[in-house]
Amino acid sequence: MKVTFLGTGTSQGVPVIACDCEVCSSLDYRDNRTRTSIHLEIEGKSIVIDTGPDFREQMLRERINHLDAVIYTHEHKDHTAGLDDVRSYNFKQDMDMPVYGRKSVLEQIQREFAYIFAANKYPGIPKVELNEIENKPFKIDEIEITPINVLHYKLPVFGYRFGDFTYITDVNHIPEEEKHKIRGSKVLVLSALQKFSHLSHFNLEQAMEVVKELEIPQAYFIHMGHKMGLHRDIEEELPEGMNLAYDGLQIEI
Repeated sequence: MKVTFLGTGTSQGVPVIACDCEVCSSLDYRDNRTRTSIHLEIEGKSIVIDTGPDFREQMLRERINHLDAVIYTHEHKDHTAGLDDVRSYNFKQDMDMPVYGRKSVLEQIQREFAYIFAANKYPGIPKVELNEIENKPFKIDEIEITPINVLHYKLPVFGYRFGDFTYITDVNHIPEEEKHKIRGSKVLVLSALQKFSHLSHFNLEQAMEVVKELEIPQAYFIHMGHKMGLHRDIEEELPEGMNLAYDGLQIEI
């Protein structure tokens, strides 16, 4: 399995012209964080988890010219806003794009992108095939995927496990009954917004505690905001087996 981190930031941490904080003004490419998303090459399939506002830019940057499916973690705009750009893959592959998410996510997509689902379809609009999933394993062809139900304050969010790899973003609580789904993973990707506490996200210390509790040998932290600080500074503070991810990072599992 090849994993590419398309984006590792949040809307609170994307560099903008009007901001002169040390992260936005940093010349280190690892501090240039677009909205969080990830690409998986697994068993010959190309899968993306979440299509944020930077989806088109991310896919062009990584030269991903084929896409088999999109899986959504939750319905927030920084994770869904780029759905329209699957139309390029519709044209190239001559197929509707399979999209997977819980019922609330699919309902939100149908509201936000109502023109995709209109009875009288405008020429050239994206073509998607909605697939509702629940908190139980499902398959994309022969690839088995296990959802992990976590909370983003009060909003349910799905993390996902693919074999030895687990991916969880936008989380501040993992129920005890869901932790067994993560145990045994060789790699865990986990949200860590900043050093200070936050209402709806793990901070860095909390994310590290989860990694230690579940005895994960290698963890990468994502969904960082401005207040996390510079990549090089945080990396020096992290113990062996824990790292900040960055846009464009690729790993093999």
